This record gives sequence, C-alpha cells and structure tokens, in this order.
Amino acid sequence: MRVSELTLQQHALQQTPVFPNFLTRVLYCRILGSQPRTGLCASNYGLQEALMKKRIGIVFGTRPDAIKMAPVILELGQHPDEFETLAISTGQHRQMLDQVLQAFDVSADIELDVMRHNQSLSELTRRILEAMDTLLTKNPLDCLLVQGDTTTAFAAALAAFYKKVRVAHVEAGLRSGDIFQPWPEEANRKLAGVVTQLHFAPTPLARENLLAEAVPSDHVVVTGNTIVDAVERLQEMHTIEHPLPDGVPDDGSQMVLVTSHRRESWGTELQNICDALVQLVERFPKIRVVYPVHLNPNVCSTVQARLGNRDRVHLIPPVDYFQFLSLLRRCHIVLTDSGGVQEEAPIFHKPALVLRKVTERPEAAQMGMAKIVGTARDVIVREASRLLSNPFAYQTMASGDCPYGDGLAAARITTALSRWLDGEQPILAEAEQFQGTVRHVPLGAVRDVQLAV
Repeated sequence: MRVSELTLQQHALQQTPVFPNFLTRVLYCRILGSQPRTGLCASNYGLQEALMKKRIGIVFGTRPDAIKMAPVILELGQHPDEFETLAISTGQHRQMLDQVLQAFDVSADIELDVMRHNQSLSELTRRILEAMDTLLTKNPLDCLLVQGDTTTAFAAALAAFYKKVRVAHVEAGLRSGDIFQPWPEEANRKLAGVVTQLHFAPTPLARENLLAEAVPSDHVVVTGNTIVDAVERLQEMHTIEHPLPDGVPDDGSQMVLVTSHRRESWGTELQNICDALVQLVERFPKIRVVYPVHLNPNVCSTVQARLGNRDRVHLIPPVDYFQFLSLLRRCHIVLTDSGGVQEEAPIFHKPALVLRKVTERPEAAQMGMAKIVGTARDVIVREASRLLSNPFAYQTMASGDCPYGDGLAAARITTALSRWLDGEQPILAEAEQFQGTVRHVPLGAVRDVQLAV
C-alpha cells in the first residue's frame, strides 16, 4: 500500500498507528489483546468491511493436528471482533486429543466421532466426508483450515471443496518424493493441496515444492511451522518438566531416545534397528537407551523379543506428549522415524538420526542438524557411534537455529487469513514471511540429505 493511502485510511479510522513491519504489528496486536483489528491489522479495507466477522472452521483429528492447530486457534481467538472460529474434531486420537487440548485451554466446538474399531482408511475417509458434508451444510464457513497430512486433512478439505468452501492448508508443501513413504501421509498431503486455495508452507523449501507443482506464488505464504509456536508456549507454561520414567535411573548416563513405529519399519527393518541398539549399548557403557514402545503388536512383539531384559535398555509404555518432550529435552541424541520428532529435536538442539530412507522434512538434515540413516544396522551403529564419541561431530549437529520456525507462525497465518479473505495483495509481503535459517556446516561434518551409506 502507498504511504498516502495508508495515511488517509488512518485518518478515517481515528489515526490508527503506522506499522513499519509485520513483527511490529504482531506485537502491538498482542499487547491490545482482544482489541478489534480494524485498521490495525486489516490495513487497507473499509471500516465496515473490517468489522465483519470471518467465520473460520479449524479441523483436526490426531494429536499432532491438535498440537499444531492450538496456537492458530488461540491466535485467532485474540481477535474476536474479526474472526468467529469453529473448532472441529474428528477424534482420530480421542484420548490423546483431550489431554493436548486441555493443556492449551482449547476445546472442540463440534465432535464428529467418526472412529470405529479396525476400520479401514477407506471407511474412515467416507465417514469424515459424510460428517463434514453435514456439518458444512448446517454451518456455513468463509474458510476451512486443515493441517498436515492426515486422513482428516485430506477428507475434510475434499468435503469443503464439494461445498465450495475455501480451503487453507497449514503445513502445506512437504514432499518426500515417494508416494508410499510415508504412507498414506504423502498422498494425503498432496491430495489436500489439490483443493487448497491458500497454502501455508512452513519453510522456504516447502514453498519451492509447491511452486514446482505449478501452484501460483501468490497462493503460497511461508509461515514457519506452528509446532515451534506450540513447544515454546508449553515451555513457558512449564508443562514439559517431568522426572524420568519409573525404572530409568537419573545417574548422569547419556540418554539415547528412540521412537520407531511406522508401518514402513515393521519386520526386518525394525529388527535391524533393535540389533543396532544392542550393539551401541555394548559398545558404550555410559549410555542408556529409552524407548517408548508403541502398543501395536507389529512393533511391541519385535522390540520385546530383541531388546527385552537388556541391561541399560529401558522399554517403557507410550508416554504423553509432555512427557515425551521432557525426554527429548533431556536426551543426548534421538533416533526416530517420526516426522514430528524431526521438527521438535532442533528446537531443543538435539542431533537426530532419522530411521527412514526418505523424509518430507529434510531441512534439518540440509542444515546438518539431522541425518537420514535408514534402517541398516551398520549405518545406524556407525552414525550413532560418531555422535557418542566425537564431541566436534556432536556439537556440529547440536548447534544452530531451528530451521522449521521462529514461534510466529500462528500470527502470520492469522494476518494472512485476514488479508486473503478481504482480497488483499500481497497476502503477506516477502519480508514478513518466515525466511528460514542459514548455516554454514564444516566441510565433511555431515553428509547431504540423501541416505547415508
């Protein structure tokens, strides 16, 4: 907007202050709390239009969905004179969802209750489509926000498209390049993107992925990942400070935290991972492996057979999200096949060895803060041994800013939604978007993002 236009608008809106950049506007809005965003954060549209509420649906189903959408719900709630939100839960992770929502003091306005015992992905998709169709008929929306790569995100986005409701996709543009890894998440995210009108890419790389698929550049906003917002808020609330689990002594040992449960790892791959952990414990007498074991029989039967009753290997029941973050904060390194843990580890400056062949979140590996090692026993042992024995190698991976966000993703999403729904361009200026991080890694300190061999 030209300065003269902004000056005229300020006069019409009783001299609302000029904001030189996005961060200044965000800080001012937060100080005012529930102050209407007329003029202040809505910039160049008329007073009457600015005061009209925008009805935003926010749908989530899994625990990661809820964690990543909670900061957005809270940020939208800071502007009740501009936004009316409708929080929708499909209940894919029923019990885990409740705990997370309570921690953020967020609740679902509508529960779809679509889960059934042993239902197939096709059945789940059908139920979400039907439930969302009914919901959208009864509750007209200006926009539906979906998150990530779940069946909830894909099916809800499709239902909104059928109703000609605009879709905005949080955490858009992540790509592994292999439609079956991760499965079905890679396809879910791409399919949701097809019916999305506004793509909130978490990183510049995610934006490039979308542009390579011919998504118009003015339909993409780089926001940072809301997981950083969520973890920072939980740290401020002191909700991730927990003692070690029962049976794990607090004796100063270096903790090797392990998570592995993905379908792609079942069978021989998981056996290899377990055998690598045995070899590491035998090689390094001052480490303890802590492994929250998934209850799926395909996981727990293999893990118990390979690692049960091993000295300094602690197989513990699944932990809640806050306990897991406490373990992640205290560990020395983490071995994981989880996409979410790949994002969370750099927040705590923990080197991550990724137990997958490809990842849709390569930024940490590109920055030298993670390494893709696959599931071959020898490769896992070699790369973990290097971190456990070489302080320089460890410090190289443990340093640097998180490449996934800066804690302002929800604020960017809120501002962009306001401008987009009012037809403004640009939706968010380039300088206001998340720029990612730049880091120079010592030559030879880490391999590239491809699988280490």
